[in-house]
Amino acid sequence: MKTIDQVLTTELLERIRSRAAAYDEENIFCTEDFEELKAAGYLRAMLPVQRGGFGWGLEQLTAAQRLLGSHAPATALAVNMHHVWVGVATLLAARGDTRLNMVLDWVQAGEVMAFGVSESGNDEVLFDSTTTAVPAGDGSYAFTGVKIFTSLSPVWTKLGVFGKDTSGTQDRLVHGFLDRESEGIEIPNNWNTLGMRATQSNTTILKDARVPAEQIHSFLPVGPNADLLVFGIFASFLSLTASVYVGVAERGMQLAAANPARRKSLKHDGRSYDQDPDIRAQVAGAGMKVLQLDAMLRITTRDLDELVDHGASLFPRLVTLRTQAGDTARECIDIAARVSGGGQYFRGSELERLYRDVLASLYHPSNAESARSTVANWLLGPVLD
Repeated sequence: MKTIDQVLTTELLERIRSRAAAYDEENIFCTEDFEELKAAGYLRAMLPVQRGGFGWGLEQLTAAQRLLGSHAPATALAVNMHHVWVGVATLLAARGDTRLNMVLDWVQAGEVMAFGVSESGNDEVLFDSTTTAVPAGDGSYAFTGVKIFTSLSPVWTKLGVFGKDTSGTQDRLVHGFLDRESEGIEIPNNWNTLGMRATQSNTTILKDARVPAEQIHSFLPVGPNADLLVFGIFASFLSLTASVYVGVAERGMQLAAANPARRKSLKHDGRSYDQDPDIRAQVAGAGMKVLQLDAMLRITTRDLDELVDHGASLFPRLVTLRTQAGDTARECIDIAARVSGGGQYFRGSELERLYRDVLASLYHPSNAESARSTVANWLLGPVLD
């Protein structure tokens, strides 16, 4: 089994970091990064060694994504969505649920997975859908709707989608995987955002896009439910997305520690700013935040790998990890900006780009409001009608 530093070598990571500014400036997909990561076998990291993978669990993969995120957040977030589906399939298989073993087969064969779940205005996330799923007599379904934030838009080959079937006596949600070459798929080039530009997470418009019967994997009721698929998606998505922002937080801490030493104070006889007590206190604060987050990420993902049963506290743990990762990343980048001087305010600096990239953490599920509601319901019970 390969270790992280054998796959994400220092040389590879430096090449990836060196390309990040141009991807951002030109608003283009991280093509060279993706091809190098693919060639290194990184997209198969969670597959068993006998399937051509590295046999990594979530703890090891999130550590790798954290490292990648500290070098190029947009590249890490892009490949994250492929890893999410492999993570879901792996988590389910470890718990005796084989319905997504097709994903492991596809990834072994070189397919690139993507996430077509998010919908504008759908704050029910996985528990309802504005996309329609119309059944055909052969067991296939035609999906019509608009999916947003579809990372890896230029390269995905299999898109996980879901929609609502209203043809029966009771509405139900239908989950399946759409092939890239299927008719009824439109991908406008509309990813022109403040940050995370290299993900190229374009909108995906579905118009009677058909998923064959053998690629339909789940039928779930509308509304919250305890199906293992829901657990798998939340556990994989939240922990892997958190890991990218842990990497950003760590990079913010590193820049906050490095940049003051390069600045000299005329007021204090040319001493560097890393000797200033106030700056030292701020940098220490960033370090303490990262150390807290480090422990939370490692423990949460290790428990998922080891099938630890946290009962009712599982989802509060996951949403807290994701929310804290984003909050801490923004705080660390803010600290780095405060202690690094006005030169970092100019376009093109790494810190300027990170300042924009990290704002994406505000918009990933589960957002802060949803996370607080989840934790409150765990501690206090639901709000009474």
